[in-house]
Amino acid sequence: MTTLRQNSPIHRTVLNNGIVLLVAENPAADIIAARIFVRAGSCCENREQAGLAHLLSAVMTKGCDGLSSLEIAEKVESVGASLSTDSSNDYFLLSLKTVTFDFAEILALAGQILRSPTFPEAQVELERRLALQDIRSQQEQPFTVAFGQIRQIMYQNHPYAMSVLGDETTMSSLSRADLVQYHQTYFRPDNVVISIAGRVTPIDAIDLVKKVFGDWQIPPQALPILNLPEIKVEPQPRLKPIHTQQSIVMLGYLGPSVNSPDYAPLKLLSTYLGNGLSSRLFVELREKRGLAYEVSAFYPTRLFPASFLVYMGTAAENTSIALEGLRTEVDLLFTTEVSESALQSAKNKILGQYALGKQTNGQIAQIYGWYEILGLGIDFDKKFQELIAAVSVKDAIASAGKYLKEPYLSLVGQDEAINSAIA
Repeated sequence: MTTLRQNSPIHRTVLNNGIVLLVAENPAADIIAARIFVRAGSCCENREQAGLAHLLSAVMTKGCDGLSSLEIAEKVESVGASLSTDSSNDYFLLSLKTVTFDFAEILALAGQILRSPTFPEAQVELERRLALQDIRSQQEQPFTVAFGQIRQIMYQNHPYAMSVLGDETTMSSLSRADLVQYHQTYFRPDNVVISIAGRVTPIDAIDLVKKVFGDWQIPPQALPILNLPEIKVEPQPRLKPIHTQQSIVMLGYLGPSVNSPDYAPLKLLSTYLGNGLSSRLFVELREKRGLAYEVSAFYPTRLFPASFLVYMGTAAENTSIALEGLRTEVDLLFTTEVSESALQSAKNKILGQYALGKQTNGQIAQIYGWYEILGLGIDFDKKFQELIAAVSVKDAIASAGKYLKEPYLSLVGQDEAINSAIA
């Protein structure tokens, strides 16, 4: 089935084996970028196996049917291409970029890696050790500690509670057999989106993809149904004393997923509050009051309930007033009207940044493939811009009142400073 939307630069095809192929022809540069998405992120892990998707992505390129880690690296580097793998909460990703002439060869290599990884035992052990080092080093970074802490109290037993790296206990227990099982379960053609952008016609791209992936069969067993626990909203504080000169103050609110009508108003409010040097938090708390080393807000796009977070790094002696300042700024979102002009500025910023994020072939392949794997469809590119443009002051206040009233609190810093802040 092939779909070409009117006025859409994206050609969408579903192959017989269920692979969704998106092609954006862009002859401007002699480059082709591809993103291969699999619905297999950390959301598909059991709690006891947290970090499995990350470990799989780290070991995936370290050997495949007939090729060693070194041979894979040489094949990629000999033509100046790039090939990498990554995992997130909601998906697994293989990214590649080459000059047009070498695309067929590197796509074929990506197909081997994706379909027939060998997970060499020595490489599994090495990557697990490196992941454990990352986990330990993150425990010394105040922001990461604060973020991990608030994630756990907000998400409880939901997979979003855990870092994509898992923790020392879960990462230490993972085996090669776990990787093989996970790969066999989720890496199948009816669970894959391939997004290609660059100097290639849709017809040529379809032929290439069919050559590499056309014989990949859908296994007889059905895909597992994700049965995720319900998230109860129970705001509470969590404190972590560590030896550091600064405090991290973080407020978290459980927001909706990307499919909610409140997604666009909250996305806009997070931009208004904490995106860049002209944002409300930066101007009020850093510029005017000198409280913050760093201050920001973010609300990531997620398939399941997302967290709306505001945070500040501040001097230990300012912990209490920093907390009060952050809380006040969030509360103002539903107690006073954000002005029309401030809301319009936030719209201009978010839409401008969005347009700038679709310039390279890699960015184009990424954004359309991402929308497709999340189940939003390629039309969400246009829809997102329309949703943002349509948000009114009334919508913003209503969404803030619905989600941003009672925060979860994560404080990391000197014992005395964080305890006195909530006294």
